[in-house]
Amino acid sequence: MNTESDGRAPPADQLGFGFDDAAPIAPAPVLPRTRKTRIPAPASEPLTPEAMALALERHADYRVLRRLPVQQQFAQQSGGPVTRLLILDTETTGLDASRDRIMELALLRVDVDLATGLPVGTVDVYDGLEDPGMPIPLEIQELTGISDAMVRGHKLDELRVAAMLADADLVIAHNAGFDRPFVEARLARFAQLPWACSFADLDWKKEGRGSAKLTQLALELGWFYDAHRAEMDCHALLAVLASPLPVSGQTGLAQLLSVAARPSYRLQATAAPFEAKDLLKARGYRWDGEHRVWHTRLGDEAQLQSECEWLKASVYGNRAARVQVERLDAGNRYSLRPGQVEARAL
Repeated sequence: MNTESDGRAPPADQLGFGFDDAAPIAPAPVLPRTRKTRIPAPASEPLTPEAMALALERHADYRVLRRLPVQQQFAQQSGGPVTRLLILDTETTGLDASRDRIMELALLRVDVDLATGLPVGTVDVYDGLEDPGMPIPLEIQELTGISDAMVRGHKLDELRVAAMLADADLVIAHNAGFDRPFVEARLARFAQLPWACSFADLDWKKEGRGSAKLTQLALELGWFYDAHRAEMDCHALLAVLASPLPVSGQTGLAQLLSVAARPSYRLQATAAPFEAKDLLKARGYRWDGEHRVWHTRLGDEAQLQSECEWLKASVYGNRAARVQVERLDAGNRYSLRPGQVEARAL
């Protein structure tokens, strides 16, 4: 390797080692500083509320509630036998049918397939306001949203209601013991129809439901709705009753049709010893202050016989006793009219 005589290293361009040297790289020009521009992310489609709801439903920590759908058209009839139901609800000025008055009446008329217990065809709807002829208490206005001004001068369309009732096979209300006396006092035709109660005639606890309240039943199915208006309450009740029950697998409609077809019984523990009151109360008996007697309701003859045996052993101490039994059917159940009454020896 040759070096210059003064001992200095040769120029850099002479230090090749047998490779083709790359051309020298010019230094990058210095540019004036500018504000950085953020490059936007590619636009994406916004999530719809339903897509967000579905995403939340897939997570174990969330439960989604949807507004209850108002369904006025179900699958067309399959050709099998059907029965025609009226779903009914009222809004009233108070709780006493002898003194208070109806201020809103709603009816849904729907056919139910007897084979499946499901609604079919079109739902006919009636909803009408009526001036009760008395001031609406403030607490009722706050509960229902119905004011004196809203009902002033209004009257139920009796011809339309009569047309809805004409071919009905069964009336269903959620707490028929409340609604039936009100509507029978207003329109006598209601007394001629059989009734069922979705609150009392179904064993909601046995079916795994935490409450028999309509709003809670809807919540357990994933729905919320604006309660305490008659028509919306009717749509909610139809939706709840058309859903299969978690234990039996039947719809509530199917079970109510079965219950309505058989008699029930009101059993009075006549002259029960005073010391048995706590025992009777714990068993579900109620105190009738007017007649001063404990009573309960049984769903069929087998339950009645079993209850009479329990009364004899647990309340009357196996002594001879006579109790009063009232036989009720769908024609008078939940009305103010008595059923067939008899005394039964234990």
